[in-house]
Amino acid sequence: MSLGFGRHCAEIVQRAELMRSHIAGADLSTAVPTCPGWTLNQLVRHLGGGLGWAEEIVRDRALQPPSDAHFRDLSRYVGEDPAVLGDWLVTTAGQLDQTLRAAGPSVRLWTPVTSGYAAFYARRFAHETLIHGADATLALGRSFAVDDDVARDAIDEWLDLVSPPEMREYQPRWREQLGPRRTVALHATDVRADWLVDLSGGEIVWRHGPALATVAVAAPVAELLLMIYKRRPTYGDGIEVTGDAGMLDFWLDRASFG
Repeated sequence: MSLGFGRHCAEIVQRAELMRSHIAGADLSTAVPTCPGWTLNQLVRHLGGGLGWAEEIVRDRALQPPSDAHFRDLSRYVGEDPAVLGDWLVTTAGQLDQTLRAAGPSVRLWTPVTSGYAAFYARRFAHETLIHGADATLALGRSFAVDDDVARDAIDEWLDLVSPPEMREYQPRWREQLGPRRTVALHATDVRADWLVDLSGGEIVWRHGPALATVAVAAPVAELLLMIYKRRPTYGDGIEVTGDAGMLDFWLDRASFG
């Protein structure tokens, strides 16, 4: 079950505030290993640029996406003041929160998948802010923490994103995921949550619940989330893989947003 529109909006602001606290006084030239080639400065600029891009879409009820070049080319973002950058990030997150709440979840507009509603951006950027917050905490050598219900919803959302046929137009390599006898089971060891991903037909489908699969992964729910986003090694501490590990590697490589 999704967290709901209001909770998603709140998570955007709360996670932006948490990132501001993490980068306060930090060296923004620190490399971000989970986003190769980026510094902390560039990570924050990318996230804030994405939040502003989404706010523009919702505010204008856009039927076509505006340019995203400003948060794709990050080369010019160096040497900024952490306090100023952190405040900018939180302000931008707050603007998106306010614009989303004023619009409501059911406003029709452009989305990259068939949803077509403002609710898409609330959920997407709740978890975009969550994952890039994890990037910052890991780069700074700090512990990543997330509420169980948020982690479960983030896994659901990731599976929703990688499943639609139209997404394979954005990411042609995703078509290679499909093949006979390809199923993946994810099992959270610390909460009651299971997922089965079926790649064996003509489409990618998934459902909740335990099941036998070609390969199964068992780990705490936060570690499952970081693993599917390739923020943790597939075979890291606390992650147990049984079955065809090669197929798991193949799937995660083909399902990557990178």
